Amino acid sequence: MKTIEKLSGILTKSIGVVIIAFSIFAFFVPGVFAWTTTYTSVFLGVAMFGMGLTIRTSDFKVVFTHPREMLLGAAAQFTIMPLTAWLLAKGFHLPADIALGVILVGCCPGGTASNVITYIAGGDVPLSVGMTILSTLLAPLMTPALVYLLAGAWVQVSFWAMVLSVVKVILIPVVLGIAVNHVFGEKIENISGVLPLISVVAIVMIICGIIAKNTTKIMDCGLLVLGVVILHNLFGMGLGLAIARIFHVDYKKSTAIAIEVGMQNSGLAVSLATANFAANPLATLPGAIFSVWHNLSGSVFASIRRKGMKECPEVKKPCLKEEME
Repeated sequence: MKTIEKLSGILTKSIGVVIIAFSIFAFFVPGVFAWTTTYTSVFLGVAMFGMGLTIRTSDFKVVFTHPREMLLGAAAQFTIMPLTAWLLAKGFHLPADIALGVILVGCCPGGTASNVITYIAGGDVPLSVGMTILSTLLAPLMTPALVYLLAGAWVQVSFWAMVLSVVKVILIPVVLGIAVNHVFGEKIENISGVLPLISVVAIVMIICGIIAKNTTKIMDCGLLVLGVVILHNLFGMGLGLAIARIFHVDYKKSTAIAIEVGMQNSGLAVSLATANFAANPLATLPGAIFSVWHNLSGSVFASIRRKGMKECPEVKKPCLKEEME
């Protein structure tokens, strides 16, 4: 078990490298992963159940202990990324399928990888987890509503069909995971070191399946999608950090907010595109590419913020050692 826990820790901290390596493999050997697209929703449900298993009911206290930062993060999450996605789609005159995919990514809640990246960055991990929980619980209403409002100019969007999809692949698995943790808390605690591995494997399978199924399309329009995805992600983290600084949020918390805003649950975007927009096959592409890119950019951003902790801007003196660990 200790060996598996060690492997889980290594893969979780190196999730960006893992996703890139497997994505390259899937691109050149698509036959190995093409079958996984049939089970995209299942893999995402498993990932979200794994997330739920790591959440204790006591974790919800962060909503009340940091209400200002939580509300700021949630507001930034569901305004900055959706509006940036819409502006990019308009500004680059994106084809309908790709525009839809970019907007889907922008309207999704924060991803679980943001918690890992926040930890690596030395940010406020409890706040990051709290924001992920809050945005995930808001997603069944916020995500379909925003997609309906912003993507309606390109494609026909069924609001209630999307609500049902988000409830099935996000809300139910997360709530079940929390319930299982509450009932079997001690037993779950014994395997807590292995749980992140579940989400890592599930997300890798989702991404690799989409890449394997779209190798030709990636060759045709991959650079365009990659460019838009990079801008979307960088604007998200940059504006998230700027908003946090405007409201005088401290260094660790502003780091968590920036990462949470910029890193989306792109697996959900892929799942929603697959389940609700079968007539727009390219809509899955932005989510798959975003999954690869945001882990890479998040890791770089984490490294920069970690170095910045050597000198606390708020107090103009070296940080305490325990603050850096």
